Amino acid sequence: MLTSYELRKIAQELRISIIEMLYKAGSGHPGGSLSCVEIITVLYERFLNIRPEEPCWPERDRFILSKGHAAPALYAILARKGFIAKEKLNTLRQLDSPLQGHPCMFRLPGIDMSTGSLGMGISVGVGMALAAKLTGKKFRVFVLCGDGEMQEGQNWEALMSAVKWKLDNLMVIIDQNGVQLDGTVEQIMPLGDLVAKLKAFGLYTVECDGHDVDALVEAIQNAIDYSGPSAIIAKTVKGKGVSYMEGQAAWHGKPIAEEEYKRAIMELNKYL
Repeated sequence: MLTSYELRKIAQELRISIIEMLYKAGSGHPGGSLSCVEIITVLYERFLNIRPEEPCWPERDRFILSKGHAAPALYAILARKGFIAKEKLNTLRQLDSPLQGHPCMFRLPGIDMSTGSLGMGISVGVGMALAAKLTGKKFRVFVLCGDGEMQEGQNWEALMSAVKWKLDNLMVIIDQNGVQLDGTVEQIMPLGDLVAKLKAFGLYTVECDGHDVDALVEAIQNAIDYSGPSAIIAKTVKGKGVSYMEGQAAWHGKPIAEEEYKRAIMELNKYL
């Protein structure tokens, strides 16, 4: 089992891969990709039961990146786990590349659901989790959402369904970085007390620091141990790790210039 230090190191290496991918592509979404790195690292390195050599293994755990614009973070961990060759990362967003701006399940192994339009991941996760129950499968379903997409009503209908069907094999993780495309979540459409809302809907709900790997491990394990659907609110920083990107809506989706790229890599390398 990897140590906390090793998990933090992997997360930082993934951040470097993300910046390199986006710089070479000349487009993409840095902010939300960088904010969810520790979440994805902990899931793939500590919890997901998967087989890179058998991507469609029926008993595998399912992972849905509902915030599909954070695809670079997902591609980076898939390459690390052996689902795709690391050289493929250099083809992000290029014509005919399987690594498109949002993940496509028909073009890349290790993708359980094509995502892009926000707000649909939890609904799909409910369907997968319910299918597991009906067929006697033991796999779990993990859905990673952005806090901005929780403004969409479909999510709340899906959560009601998860509670009704007692889907203890479903976990929703919300990357609460507080910033979306056009500004802060509070400016665009305040979510209010998200913890209270999720609890009122009947989910086991816990908050944690989304950049603290130990806190994430504890929160996820506690949620797994609960006998019902669960939600984790992981409090993060948009653009985490690159000082000029942190907390800035402008870096939701913006090309990285050469000098910006050099500065980002220099800052990230300090912590390796």
